[in-house]
Amino acid sequence: MISRMAPWRWLPPLLALLLGLWGLERGGPGGSMWRDESVTWQVAHRPLGGLWRLLGEVDAVHGLYYLLMHGVFGLWDGGLWALRLPSVAATALAAAGVAAVGHRLAGERAALLAGVVYAVLPPVQMYAQEGRSYALVAAAVAWATYLMLCERWVAYTVVLLLGCWLHEFAVLALLAHAFTARRARGWRWSAGVVVALLLPLAVVSVRQAERQLGWLGRPSWQDWAAYGVVAAASLLLARGAERELVRVALPLVLLPPGLLMVISLINPWYVDRYVLYALAGLALLAGARLARARAWWAWGLAAALLVPFAFWSVWLRTPESRKDDVLAVAAAVRERARPGDAVLFMPARRREWLLSSPHVYASVRDLALDRSPAASHSLWGTELGPAAIRDRLADAPRVLALLDPVGQPLDPYPAEVAKREALAAGFELCGVSEVRGARVALYARPGRCAT
Repeated sequence: MISRMAPWRWLPPLLALLLGLWGLERGGPGGSMWRDESVTWQVAHRPLGGLWRLLGEVDAVHGLYYLLMHGVFGLWDGGLWALRLPSVAATALAAAGVAAVGHRLAGERAALLAGVVYAVLPPVQMYAQEGRSYALVAAAVAWATYLMLCERWVAYTVVLLLGCWLHEFAVLALLAHAFTARRARGWRWSAGVVVALLLPLAVVSVRQAERQLGWLGRPSWQDWAAYGVVAAASLLLARGAERELVRVALPLVLLPPGLLMVISLINPWYVDRYVLYALAGLALLAGARLARARAWWAWGLAAALLVPFAFWSVWLRTPESRKDDVLAVAAAVRERARPGDAVLFMPARRREWLLSSPHVYASVRDLALDRSPAASHSLWGTELGPAAIRDRLADAPRVLALLDPVGQPLDPYPAEVAKREALAAGFELCGVSEVRGARVALYARPGRCAT
């Protein structure tokens, strides 16, 4: 059946699927999982009532995705494979969408090359390997773009609204689409409906923004440099490309990340993965340019880029490609913990390192915990006040402290200060184990490290 289909229809999604499945359970037996994926795992495993109450307090922006993953785990609780397969499938769907847009605007050859370029882009591969919503959002935006070109406004509205409810920054795609469709009455109605039906989520998430995004700073020079490189490459690729394709692709690759970065000079909200879907515009421009290329150097340059892309792709399938590895942290705790040992998370949000390994978490006493994540309708639970933390530490013979890597800023909150001061005053540091993105430090009463 596939052999009868034009290659642009099946090759890009097949390639994206194979790249997504390659190293899906990265890091060998047991794999690795970083803390954002761990949040997905532990939140999606909560009962629906508890999940709903959590979204009223925090993380509403990911609510639809958590509900989707709750359904996935209900059907098949398949560990890392179940966690990541929706992202793999979504990336294949996005590659097919990019190819469909390319076919409508520039023909079969451009469609095939645009879909392939999208599939091999390292950031696309990265989030195909991750249990978060970004690959699904990218698929929704790619197909919404195609439906816009077909003027199928009801379907366009539904698909783009789905993407926005998976992550509300998908609404920035509307600005890109306006360059092509703003004169169409159907698009104006669709845009109005999408914005109106997104408002409830926006109202809730704005209230949660400080807790949700308070860790973010303004865009760094590296962020601006990366944006500049992509923008320059896109402008070069746009030269000589079909005008209609440029009107679709160039705003898509430039506007969502650019606008979000400018907004982030006032309210720091920018992270590149929030606008992953913008890379569809880059893939469309690259595919169209390659389809028209006749000079050997253009294909030579494309082939040369495949070499660093290949090394990058291999690296993306290692634990080192992520900020931390919660399963490695849990393994380190399991190896070092003895019956009766206490654990202290410094800072409290690092409790996430053990929440996705409940059998390990249950084996140690969480000294600072007041109410569990489920009981407090929060991501990481609530902790006791400074005085109560000091009192509990006074009765602990050994403590495993889970710390950020050296060089990370220390939280100034009173409870965190109390943890550090109590350990320094009453305990001896027996040893520190470095784990990917974390440190596991063993403290004991003076003179009892060897016991």
